[in-house]
Amino acid sequence: MNPLAWQVLAAVAVGGAAGAVLRVWLSAAIQGLDLRLGAVAGFPVATLVVNVAGSLAIGVLYVLLVERLAASLPLRGLLMAGLLGGFTTFSAFALETLLLVEADQLLRAGAYAAASVVLCLAACWGGATIVRQLVTTI
Repeated sequence: MNPLAWQVLAAVAVGGAAGAVLRVWLSAAIQGLDLRLGAVAGFPVATLVVNVAGSLAIGVLYVLLVERLAASLPLRGLLMAGLLGGFTTFSAFALETLLLVEADQLLRAGAYAAASVVLCLAACWGGATIVRQLVTTI
């Protein structure tokens, strides 16, 4: 493996560790807030918020790092694949949806799955679109 590939792998590993820690911290904070606000029990708000925020961030970073700055592969690996890959969590989304289905909460499971897909795509598109507009006007 060439030196650049090792740099990218190391950057992804560091970013992934930081993103995973950030996700756990933010999820815990959101879950605590949910309990204080009396949120509907059983709806995975924390994972939804984390995944939407990560989708927004990757839309922004893609435009900045890839389209505008032609950032290095290690930097892109650190922030996009590593940090945001560790921060967002498709596996938790899948498990939480499955648990809702198994608990016969089909409406809640469907709402969660639909909201996750629609909101994450909208956030990614919105982040990219806003940054493209801002960069064009500056």
